[in-house]
Amino acid sequence: MKNLLSIKNLACFALVFSFFGCMDLDESPYSELEESNFYNNELEIIQATLRPFTHMQAWLSWSGQNGYYYHNELSADQVAWPQKGPHGFDGGDHIRQHYHTWTPQEGRLANTWSLMWTGVGYVNSAITDIQNIDPESANISQERLESLVAESKVLRAYHYMKLMDLFGNIPIVTQVGEPQNPATASREEIFAFVESELLENVESLQPLSQSLLGRVSKAVGYAMLSELYLNAEVWSGEPRWQESIEYADKVINGEGGALMGSMALDQDPLGPFSNQNELSPENIFQFPFSRENGFGYDWRAFYSGFSNMAPALDVNYSGWNAFVVIPSAFDEYKESDIRKQEWFLFGPQYRFGTDQPILGSEEYNGQPLVYVNNIRRNTEGQTGEGSMTDGEENSGARFHKYRSGTQTDENYLENDFVIYRLTEMYFNKAEALMRLNGGSATAEAVDLINESKSRYFNDEDWTEASYTTATLTLDELLEERGREFIFEGKRRTDLIRFGEFTTGTWWDHEPSEDFRTLYPIPLRQVQTNPNLEQNPGY
Repeated sequence: MKNLLSIKNLACFALVFSFFGCMDLDESPYSELEESNFYNNELEIIQATLRPFTHMQAWLSWSGQNGYYYHNELSADQVAWPQKGPHGFDGGDHIRQHYHTWTPQEGRLANTWSLMWTGVGYVNSAITDIQNIDPESANISQERLESLVAESKVLRAYHYMKLMDLFGNIPIVTQVGEPQNPATASREEIFAFVESELLENVESLQPLSQSLLGRVSKAVGYAMLSELYLNAEVWSGEPRWQESIEYADKVINGEGGALMGSMALDQDPLGPFSNQNELSPENIFQFPFSRENGFGYDWRAFYSGFSNMAPALDVNYSGWNAFVVIPSAFDEYKESDIRKQEWFLFGPQYRFGTDQPILGSEEYNGQPLVYVNNIRRNTEGQTGEGSMTDGEENSGARFHKYRSGTQTDENYLENDFVIYRLTEMYFNKAEALMRLNGGSATAEAVDLINESKSRYFNDEDWTEASYTTATLTLDELLEERGREFIFEGKRRTDLIRFGEFTTGTWWDHEPSEDFRTLYPIPLRQVQTNPNLEQNPGY
C-alpha cells in the first residue's frame, strides 16, 4: 500500500536528500539557508513544507545522528550505552549521559544543537517563501496556501518545544539570518511563543487521513498542544492541566481526523511499530520511511547487535551492539506482561525459525549467546550490580519493539518512526486528571490507563494487573508510562515532570544536581554568539 501513497513517496524522496544534505553543519545554524522562490504549483509548495520535516529525522529519531533522542533516553532510567569490553567507551560520552556529568564541551550535544537549529532555519525559509507566493500564479487557493503556511508554523513550534525541553532559555528566530547573533529569550517567553503559534494555526490544518501521512495534520497540532500543556508547569512555571485534557480529548474524540477513519487503540501490541504501521488506527504523527522508496527505517546503528545477530531475525543489517535496557527498567515488567515478551530480545538467541543457537563473537566467542538482565563481567566471575564500564556482549535485554520483518517480507524495513500515538493522549489525560485531583486517581483516569494496559494481559492475569483508584498513584503512573513508552524518546521529559530526573536512583545512577534538568548551551555556540546566555550551573 505504501507505494500508492504519493505523499509517502514524496516524503521518502526528501528523506534521502535530508540524510545526505544535513551532515555539513556550520557554526551559525540560525542562518543555514537563503531564501529562494521556486514554487510554481501546489506540488512544489508541498515539497517546501516537507523539507524541514524530513530533516527532523536527523535529530529526533534514533536513525539519524546523536540528537534529541540520544539525550532524552540515555540520560534517563531505561536505556543505556555501557562499555562492553573494548567497545562503546567512545571518550566516555555515554557514561557521562548516564551519570549526569556532561559538560558544555560535549560534541554530541553540539551536533544536536546544530541539527535542531538547522531545522528551524529550514522551516523559517519555507514559511517566508510560501507566504510570498501569489496563489493565482501557483494555481492554488488562498485558503489552501494559508493551510500550508500553518503547517510549517506548527512544525516550527514543535522544533521550539523540543529545543525548550533540552536547553530552556534559547533565542527566538523567525527570519533566516535575522538577527545574525540572536539574544537569549527566557523559557517562559519560548513557551508563550510556541503556544501562540500553535493556537493561531492549528485550526487551519487539514484533518489527519492517509493522504496526510507524514504531514502536520490537525490531530498532530492537538497532540502537540496536549504535550505542551502537560509540561507547562516545568516549561513556564504555571500548571495548565485542564488545557492538556482539552486537547487530548480532541484527539481521542477524532476531532483532528484519523489515519483509519476513526481514532482507536491498536489491539496488536506490535501494530503501532510494525512494517505496516501506517495502517495502525492509533498512530497520529510519524516519519514515513520506506525502503522501497530508497530510505528504509534504520535502527541498526544504536539498537542492533553485531552481525552474528542478523540470522536471529533473518535480516541483512547489523549494528554497534550499543543501546541496552537498564536492568532496573526491565525488572519493572511482570512476567505475564505481553510487552515484556514481545518488545525485547532476552535469553537464548537462535537462528530464525530454528533451535540452532546464535554464537557469541566477543566474550562468548563460539558459545551460545544469551542476553542477561545484568551489566557486569560474568565471564570474569563478577557479581553484584556491575557498572557502565563492566558490560559484555550479552549484557542487558535488547530492543525488539519495532520489527522490520524478514528479508522475504514484501514490507521489509517499511516501518515508520512514530512520534505521537493515541495511547499517549490517554496517558496525558489520565495524568492531568490526577494532578487536578491532588495527585489521586479518579475513576476516569483509572479507566483510561486500564484500557491501554489491558491489551497486554490475558484474562487470567488481568485481575491482578489492573488498576483501581487506590493502586494508581502518581508514582505508579510514572512507572506504567515508562513501561508503555520505552524506546520512544520521551523518558527524560517524563522524569523531569514527575520530579524524578535529578532526585531519582536507578541502576548505577545516583541523584544529580538540580541544574541538570537543562542541558548546557554548547560552548562553541556561546563563544561565537555573544548574545547567548549559558544555563545556570555550567
